[in-house]
Amino acid sequence: MLTSFDYFAPRSIDDLHELLDSDGENAELLAGGTDLLVDIRNENISPEKIIDIKNIDKLAGIEFDPGDGLTIGALVTCGELIDSEIVRENYPYLVEAALDLGSRQVRNRATVVGNLCNASPCADMGRALLCAEAEVIVSSSKQSRTLPLEDLFTGVKETSLADNEIAEAVRVPAEMANIPGGNKKLKRIKGHDLSLASVTMLKKQNSFNLAVGSCATTPVLLADIDINIEKEELAEQIEAAIAPIDDQRASKEYRTFMIKTYVNRLKDELN
Repeated sequence: MLTSFDYFAPRSIDDLHELLDSDGENAELLAGGTDLLVDIRNENISPEKIIDIKNIDKLAGIEFDPGDGLTIGALVTCGELIDSEIVRENYPYLVEAALDLGSRQVRNRATVVGNLCNASPCADMGRALLCAEAEVIVSSSKQSRTLPLEDLFTGVKETSLADNEIAEAVRVPAEMANIPGGNKKLKRIKGHDLSLASVTMLKKQNSFNLAVGSCATTPVLLADIDINIEKEELAEQIEAAIAPIDDQRASKEYRTFMIKTYVNRLKDELN
């Protein structure tokens, strides 16, 4: 990895916004670094500036409010999410998804929000949080806004964030706490691996949400599906929503077949 860049480590959100306003187009944010450093090493990107956000206290921590729900700061690692009693008690399906992300060493560095902002179609937290109807808290020097997680993803490794914006946190609604849910992930090997196809399902009162990973340019959400839907109709809806590809890891037919299989298994398990 032979590259050079200017390094900054702001200690407040205002200082971060000032840096992004001055040259956000040529800067990359560093939180866990598990994607950023790999991309630099592989020469996928050559940033002029690295802005290390780990010293900004406002971006840390996990909070739960019975009215507002679960808030996960931009610095929270997947390991911290897994260890959080708050998350384990109220959103165990998020813990299950995080346990599928990489190795223990990666989970102890990779941040939940970073996994979202990397915007990989196979991101484990992206799929699970999308299914949980999460929203992203975004800020710039001029404004703060909240957008549905579905609106964050615009393509493979692409988001709707402007160059001068940061995702400060992700919030999961209180209504998505303590509901039945599960994850299925198809991998080439046992242990940690990127998914060939993956599914999260959450059962609500009279409907369920379904999110699919690795089968389109972004994670795909099918929301509020009738709990009594016939398997054939559900299969048709899934096929219409996803767009898997053939590559060296799996064929589109195999991906489609396994998504349908996992959905049927999860539906049976959660009934």
